[in-house]
Amino acid sequence: MDLRLRGLRRPRRIIAAVAAVVVLAGAGTWTAVASDDAPPVHQADQVMAVNGVRLDTSYFTSGDSGRRPAVLLGHGFGGTKDDVREQAEDLAADGYAVLTWSARGFGRSTGKIGLNDPKGEVADVSQLIDWLAKQPQVQLDKAGDPRVGLAGASYGGAISLLAAGHDTRVDAIAPAITYWNLADALFPDGVFKKLWTGVFFNTGGGCARFEPALCAMYERVAESGTPDAAARALLEERSPSAVGDRIKVPTLLLQGQTDSLFTLAQSDAAEKAIRANGAPVDVDWIAGGHDGGDLEAGRVQARVTSWFDRYLKDDKGADTGPAFRITRTGGVDSTDGAALLRGASDDTYPGLTGGDRSIALTGREQSFANPPGASPPAVSALPGLGGGGLSQLSSLGVGVSLDFPGQFAAFTSAPLATDLRVTGSPTATLHVKSTSEDAVLFGKVYDVGPDGRQQVLPSQLVAPVRVEGAKAGKDVTLTLPAIDHEVDKGHRLRLVLASTDLGYASPAAPATYTVSLEGDLKVPTAAAVSTAAAPLPSWVWWLPLAGAGLALALLVTGRRRTTTPAPDPELAEVPLQITDLSKKYAGGDRYSVRDLSFRVEKGQVLGLLGPNGAGKTTTLRMLMGLIRPDGGEIRVFGHAIRPGAPVLSRVGAFVEGAGFLPHLSGRQNLELYWQATGRPAEDAHLDEALEIAGLGDALARAVRTYSQGMRQRLAIAQAMLGLPDLLILDEPTNGLDPPQIREMREVMIRYAAAGRTVIVSSHLLAEVEQTCTHLVVMDRGRLVQAGPVGVIVGSGDTLLVGTATPVEEPLAEKVAALPGVASAVPTDDGLLVRLDADGSAQHLVAELVRLDVPVQSVGPHRRLEDAFLTLIGGSA
Repeated sequence: MDLRLRGLRRPRRIIAAVAAVVVLAGAGTWTAVASDDAPPVHQADQVMAVNGVRLDTSYFTSGDSGRRPAVLLGHGFGGTKDDVREQAEDLAADGYAVLTWSARGFGRSTGKIGLNDPKGEVADVSQLIDWLAKQPQVQLDKAGDPRVGLAGASYGGAISLLAAGHDTRVDAIAPAITYWNLADALFPDGVFKKLWTGVFFNTGGGCARFEPALCAMYERVAESGTPDAAARALLEERSPSAVGDRIKVPTLLLQGQTDSLFTLAQSDAAEKAIRANGAPVDVDWIAGGHDGGDLEAGRVQARVTSWFDRYLKDDKGADTGPAFRITRTGGVDSTDGAALLRGASDDTYPGLTGGDRSIALTGREQSFANPPGASPPAVSALPGLGGGGLSQLSSLGVGVSLDFPGQFAAFTSAPLATDLRVTGSPTATLHVKSTSEDAVLFGKVYDVGPDGRQQVLPSQLVAPVRVEGAKAGKDVTLTLPAIDHEVDKGHRLRLVLASTDLGYASPAAPATYTVSLEGDLKVPTAAAVSTAAAPLPSWVWWLPLAGAGLALALLVTGRRRTTTPAPDPELAEVPLQITDLSKKYAGGDRYSVRDLSFRVEKGQVLGLLGPNGAGKTTTLRMLMGLIRPDGGEIRVFGHAIRPGAPVLSRVGAFVEGAGFLPHLSGRQNLELYWQATGRPAEDAHLDEALEIAGLGDALARAVRTYSQGMRQRLAIAQAMLGLPDLLILDEPTNGLDPPQIREMREVMIRYAAAGRTVIVSSHLLAEVEQTCTHLVVMDRGRLVQAGPVGVIVGSGDTLLVGTATPVEEPLAEKVAALPGVASAVPTDDGLLVRLDADGSAQHLVAELVRLDVPVQSVGPHRRLEDAFLTLIGGSA
């Protein structure tokens, strides 16, 4: 995602020590927001020159001209000030002067993203506080020192903590679902959290939008798969933990339970540090997080307001709530299937350990593999999908994680004699050996039902651990993710150590790990935390989930839900129709896809062509429901595509290769894959898919014996399982030799011959010409041409004139001199004639007859490559 902002001219000299914030002339605008019960809220939008960049800000006030405390509201990463406007209006109506801003590199603000660099984003906040101190509506503690609080979620939560550590004028903060130590969050125990880190840099608009040091760090760690000391130091200096001993203001920490990005351990470390400074600290574990769930926006906002009422307005009667509160899922509403939430609390924060209960586990010493390339990886959370996904399903008691045979060890308890509430971080001591010098393991605890099969991974959380010096054997104490989870009587706990996980980087070299238990599983219970029996205070009222599986904003940007349009019966038999499709990544200055429209019919093999950057991959990702378009729609058999749309079960896809277990046969790999989907075995149509793929007797052999072409065909067979009506193939012939390419061509043609549809994206134009029936050509996000291959190839300006006898050079020269002819060259078959802008085939034939050229046939002579280069302007 290449996102850029238009450059803004800097002053000739910028003096770093200058503290003034300059409001650009003409940038301010005022609007009023009406409310039924509160005075109008006035909003002033201004662009401010701050520390050499320009920040887009909004200032909200209401009521009379008296002075009142101020609040700075930060936004989530990838968002803008507009994401917190509603909260700003509410706080303004409650008697606060509220300032919001788009951080560097986001929205209309300029500058490079510094991940809350103390010299960048944190210094900007101090300048904004200077500006607030000059506003007539803002209460002052002394000259230049406004009464001010900070709040925000994720990125905005971290800036709240950092500002409190760097600027002593901050009086109270309420950070939500954020980090204390960014290095620990992205490199837990020395393991690279690759998918979430990738989400950060992609959401920010690509590496080039970040400070050069951050860009270089990311590229270095992403390439090596292992964070180094310099990477840790760079992130730690931008973390609140770096100034933890200087944060001495009342702090409300709101942390998400469904959060594989910033876990509960982050707020736990913050609580310990800030409380050690003598400041009041309350902790609230909410039901949502970066992986989805319910963010409890209404309840959380009410508690934040009460917090500021107490510590900014000095309202000693304000109910700030208990020292510790947790939202628990209490079953399912039978009327709508939503999870029911209830609150539990304690007068003191229990931390992540305490009240430990020992659970005996059984299991012999076990060996398992770290596969070559760490593929296929186990699946726990799906970073970046948001919206309740796997984490929400686990809270409802549905097991959705996936561990591959031969790639994990498991130790299981006896059935529990009583119910067990786990609140905090379980721990276990293990002995680890490896055939490699270092090992990377992923620990997790499952709740296993009485039948032994239903496994729930609470909040879909895993704990990575890097074991150095494992070749000689080493004892390791594993601290598992903090959770709050009720294990029912009769259930078992199962400790699993896996060699891979989708969200993390694992060693690419194959290795064998051997693990044995060195004691019981220690489970914290936090027995003093109890659900209130009496009606709860107003700030504690729980809210039902808005529907399991529906997406909330990625990184808390507050995007609103949309309803799925009704199916179009007229398109019920049309595999794909794309209408006015557009996608522009956040903060970008151009569209990746713009006003794209085309239609695909049954039985077609459609080639999707375009140079790099044409928008092909973005289009396919939208088609598969992985990302949402900004405009237009995609309909598959009349159903609008949304993430998780049921009609996607009729779509199969092969994108960027597939991972197989090398020690299993081809058939066993496919059977295991289908089992993981949870669909009935008879729906797989395994034999039909295998017949089309044409693997023959090789299916009984271990995949490690396969050639590259056989692996590709096995991957195609995997995509064909269930015989999807629409099959999407991205570069299916990569790495194949000519005979293998021919075999793959036959596979695609056979699949479409049964009335199904294939869409193939490929850069091998000659192969596309022989395989596809229709083409869609894209360039710079737009449709260039669509139609049958023959029409597109035949629309050139070069004609082959077939003649009964060879054409001699003098006659060819006469033809070349004809009006409308640019050139004429003799060939073995006759004459190759290229027309100029004034030429036409009809006029050429008439002139050839006049010159006694023995014409037998006239037709277009152009390869797909020629047509493609012509359509995109000659540059691929």
